[in-house]
Amino acid sequence: MQATTTHAGGPRLLADIGGTNARFALEPAPGSIEAVQTLACADHAHFEDAVRAYLANTGAQVRHAAIAIANPVDGDAIRMTNHHWAFSIEAARQALGLDTLLVVNDFTALAMSLPALQDGDLARIGGGAAKAGCAIGLVGAGTGLGVSGLVPSNGRWIALHSEGGHVAFSPLDEREADVLRFAWQRHDHVSAERFVSGPGLALIHEALADRAGIALSSALAPSDVVARGLEGGDALCREAVDVFCGMLGTVAANLAVTLGAQGGIYIGGGVVPRLGDYFATSPFRARFERKGRLSDFTARIPTFLITAPYPALQGASRLLADYLADHLTDHPVRLRAVQASQEAADASC
Repeated sequence: MQATTTHAGGPRLLADIGGTNARFALEPAPGSIEAVQTLACADHAHFEDAVRAYLANTGAQVRHAAIAIANPVDGDAIRMTNHHWAFSIEAARQALGLDTLLVVNDFTALAMSLPALQDGDLARIGGGAAKAGCAIGLVGAGTGLGVSGLVPSNGRWIALHSEGGHVAFSPLDEREADVLRFAWQRHDHVSAERFVSGPGLALIHEALADRAGIALSSALAPSDVVARGLEGGDALCREAVDVFCGMLGTVAANLAVTLGAQGGIYIGGGVVPRLGDYFATSPFRARFERKGRLSDFTARIPTFLITAPYPALQGASRLLADYLADHLTDHPVRLRAVQASQEAADASC
């Protein structure tokens, strides 16, 4: 959609930072996301270096920025869970010469994009129908496992700040119990993220090989597990992909019953889109509906795969716009870390 007005303070910087890649964009006007570039996090020693590299590439001068990051955001200090970047938000704001540096959890930003997504931005997986005015759940596998949701309150949506990917993994059957026992040899606490993530695909594959008495010469990369599994010539890789999708179904169903998410469950992250058409017929939806006494409840809830190209950037844009509308004055604004709508969420708890 073409923007009809420009931001008074010039273009805004948006970013979606994961454990592997950092995606940057400019927003010169409301709803207009341009100059999207993806930089490898490993190519830059510090967060600020990646920002400077992107701005140098585009030649843009910005005053206001919103960063969605795959990490808890609680106060000024950021230390990434799945990458080595660590920084002070206020120090980074000053070093980059910004008036505003808003930092939010990436799945909080992604959640805030959901109400604006259109049919063309989504792929429906299975049946069910969304109920208006009900909570919405969000889960996504990438380098880690992101979890969030939206709760309606007084005509607006409140995004939940969650680290639900780190809940303890719960196996459904004996095969998954064996996979869990394999992981316990390496980790005292085995979270859902250990399996339902890109690295988790590789771990599932190793565990299944061990279970079958198959000696691996080396661990496969997650992309190789997916490629070999979907090509049809490697039964063990296909089993690993099937197990992964079933585990994701359990995680999604757990979130659905926890939130009462009758508004639907949305699937984000970088792993599932790489599964292509297979995902629609994978064990995901059957597992989502396999919830014992609450199976009828989850069967009524629709599940959607997010196919929009830059949804987290859209959510970051909305959060930044809301924050500036509430706080911008005639003087430069020095912002601290903000968890989206966190004050409102705290008040409602």
